Amino acid sequence: QMKTVAVLGGGIAGLAASYYLCRSPQVTKVILLESSSRVGGWLSSTRRPDGAVFEHGPRGIRPAGAVGRNTLNMVDDLGLQDEIVPVSYSHVASKNRYLYVNKKLHKMPSGIRGLLQTVPPFSRPLLFNLVKEILVKKGQEDDETIHSFFCRRLGKEFADIAVDSLCRGVFAGDCRKLSVRSCFPLLYNAEQRRGSVLLGMMLGSGTAPLLPPQSRGSWAQWSLRRGVESLPESIAELLQRSGKVELHTDAPVKEIHPSASDWKIRLEDGLISADHIISALPAKALSSVLPSSCLPLTQRLMEIETVTVAVVNLEYEGSVLPVEGFGHLLPSSEDQAVLGVVYDSVAFPQHNRPTGETTRLTVMMGGAWFHRAGGSLGAVTQGDLLSRATEAVRDHLDVTAAPIWSHVEIQKDCIPQYYEGHAQRVESMRNFIKKENLPLSLIGSSYDGVSVNDVIFSGRTAAEELLGAQV
Repeated sequence: QMKTVAVLGGGIAGLAASYYLCRSPQVTKVILLESSSRVGGWLSSTRRPDGAVFEHGPRGIRPAGAVGRNTLNMVDDLGLQDEIVPVSYSHVASKNRYLYVNKKLHKMPSGIRGLLQTVPPFSRPLLFNLVKEILVKKGQEDDETIHSFFCRRLGKEFADIAVDSLCRGVFAGDCRKLSVRSCFPLLYNAEQRRGSVLLGMMLGSGTAPLLPPQSRGSWAQWSLRRGVESLPESIAELLQRSGKVELHTDAPVKEIHPSASDWKIRLEDGLISADHIISALPAKALSSVLPSSCLPLTQRLMEIETVTVAVVNLEYEGSVLPVEGFGHLLPSSEDQAVLGVVYDSVAFPQHNRPTGETTRLTVMMGGAWFHRAGGSLGAVTQGDLLSRATEAVRDHLDVTAAPIWSHVEIQKDCIPQYYEGHAQRVESMRNFIKKENLPLSLIGSSYDGVSVNDVIFSGRTAAEELLGAQV
């Protein structure tokens, strides 16, 4: 019988862990502690009175794979299935993705024709890279950077342009530092098992099939009618109705100490006892509250870096885009400060205001290059970032009009960076916890994946390992 579990951090990972825990009869009480005034973490939506919705963090969630199915099952369980706004694979936002290279927009090659032709910004048909990839020898290292992996397998040009841009869009990070094993485990495992990424993806790499449920198999991504923040809000409501969960906001953890029989958690206004802790705190935040007896764990946690992203939402009167698609990304060689622009109105027109045509865009800036977006974090102003974002929209998309509405959000330390060797670091942490028999679980975006699906699944995994049963 697990009497009391404390969950540290009320982002989507901590909420998910609490959701799975409170479904089990083995758990008497869950105490969820969040340092800020709201739950949901980086899942944050602005809902304007006129009906428009703007996302300041993740926007589209992918349904594919076991982790994608798991999130959709949660959405159904929460009664949100009628709120889902799907984007199909045949939708223009799924088919058209762009790169901004050499001061021009280029549509990414797609389909057989795209592979057979030379499509700028690439200097030869990508089919050559794919044929060569099958013949490249398997890497001998336990891990390597994403850039090194793709240089080896698909050529330097593809790595410098396409892969560099992709890593900036997904991780706001530098592919020359990020780990291929931790950031793209499917591709890493495909090479390990089949000797080729292409063969591994075609033949399967020995993992579970990646198809979502049949009725949702045509979806490339989905959101919710009132924005993705509806998901954490609904989980929080369910937890408060459960009668098992104490949810505390404005409750930063100061210290945690193992005692003979449980954990003591010191808050600003008192002490809490728990039989087990599930930490969904960022790695460095957890390292700052652990006791000195956990020094080897603390040192490893300190090694996980994060980056800050400036998210600038813009709304323009009328239809202003010269192209239709999901959006465009920039390689670091083009403009280090601007990571990319998402064409929100194309994928999710349901989030536009209902009267009068508008175009909603989100400009992502900074990440590993935040210092390029307007100086150091302390020096840059929201005005500087707004100017930089509108300038990017003007230069990249030839939009000369001024936006009719804007919102600037600086998401500080929002994306952990899985640098080369990340998997070994995380394994070392969990080995220490096991060896010392600490009643502690590590979940959230610092360890096993940064996507919404990944962190929700990490919450479920921790609950199941703790209870020794499916939840």
